[in-house]
Amino acid sequence: MESDTLNKIVYSRNVVEFVAVASEFCRVVESSAQYYAPALVDLTRKLLPLLYFKASLLPEVNPVADDPLEKYVTELDYMVLLQKWTEILGEHDTFYEVFDPDIQFGSETVTASVSENILDIYQDLKDFVMAYSLGNEEVMNDSLAECRSHFVEFWGQRLVNVLRALHQLTFSGFTREGEMRPVKPNAPEENSSGWVHHFFGPDNE
Repeated sequence: MESDTLNKIVYSRNVVEFVAVASEFCRVVESSAQYYAPALVDLTRKLLPLLYFKASLLPEVNPVADDPLEKYVTELDYMVLLQKWTEILGEHDTFYEVFDPDIQFGSETVTASVSENILDIYQDLKDFVMAYSLGNEEVMNDSLAECRSHFVEFWGQRLVNVLRALHQLTFSGFTREGEMRPVKPNAPEENSSGWVHHFFGPDNE
């Protein structure tokens, strides 16, 4: 693929905006301990629909290199962040799944973990963001192709599943009544990121 064609793809508006949203999502996942649990849940709930929307606008591209892409999220990275999220959410981490492709025609009841869904999304996005940040247009193109493919086949479904659970947590009442305790005493009560306000505006509550 010619360099000019690659350049137009990887620096196109839809791709750059997706990178921005994906980067912010990764930042929130990594800095979860800085937030009160209700604020973390609400911020994540607001980011996920935007992430889904931006991923839906990504161009369909084909890989151009023969070498496999490097992975940046180790198993240890995953488990450390998963533990932090599990501790923050506590008993509210589990939700009943209503769509599982493997048993969608069965009658079994399936439980899922908010934390695991969030970290599954994070793992793909972090690998993509890190590869994209290298500035090598072939790597950027191939990481885009992989991320979009995984969105279609895997983490897009994870996103819409966990969004339902986060919506329920946000509006069930416990977040306003303080049932979920902050992770540490000095954790901010509200999201301090002006980036989210750029997309969503100030909190109306």
